[in-house]
Amino acid sequence: MANDKFEIMPGRGQQLERGEWRVAVGGEETSAVYEPASGGADEGVTFVFAHGAGGNMNDRGVVQTANALRERGVGVVRFNFLYKEKKSSRPDPMPRLKDTFSAVVARARAETGPAKLIIGGRSMGGRAASMLAAEGFECDGLLLLAYPLHPPGKPDQLRDAHLPAIKVPVICFNGTRDPFCTPALMEQVLTRVKTDWEMHWIDGADHSFHVLKSSGRTDAEVLESIADLCAAWVQKIQNKLPAPG
Repeated sequence: MANDKFEIMPGRGQQLERGEWRVAVGGEETSAVYEPASGGADEGVTFVFAHGAGGNMNDRGVVQTANALRERGVGVVRFNFLYKEKKSSRPDPMPRLKDTFSAVVARARAETGPAKLIIGGRSMGGRAASMLAAEGFECDGLLLLAYPLHPPGKPDQLRDAHLPAIKVPVICFNGTRDPFCTPALMEQVLTRVKTDWEMHWIDGADHSFHVLKSSGRTDAEVLESIADLCAAWVQKIQNKLPAPG
């Protein structure tokens, strides 16, 4: 499209340039940005990263996480769901969220030609990605950050019915103080999951991965740990080795 700002360098192994895209979703459009790996060996892995319900593609936490992954050799696509593009605070219905995600992934494939493509995101964005994966959406892995297993204070309203249908490798991070995900309930759910699901509990972290000073760690150290674990998991996918369950 005329408003796009990107330059694709031909040939596998050559560095792709940063791209700012307008992505068509039905009769509407949303914003997306691709940023290539900034460090390590860029092996052609692209992560399409969705924001949470109250956030957007330029959230501090989203950008910091994206940059940490880029430093470890992963190219990242950030994007807005349509409601956030319109500056609304009310999330779109799940079918619309999935349509938007699908459109951005299609654009990411066309522009970056990844050797491996991973989908996922924070909270609601990760949930949308997980539902796509459960429906057989083509991807090489699922990266979930603060998966919202249930609404706060409502552990009886589990968002787990689709999880056993996921067949791609999964890495998931949740804090032990996250009101959206009771650890014991998640561990029960995982007994029914058949795919390679690597679950990491961040001791003392809340839904935003913020940890108390008493934990002995800073939020920045938590992010670095998450990024290191993600990088190791991506390498396993690259090598076609199963991730530990």
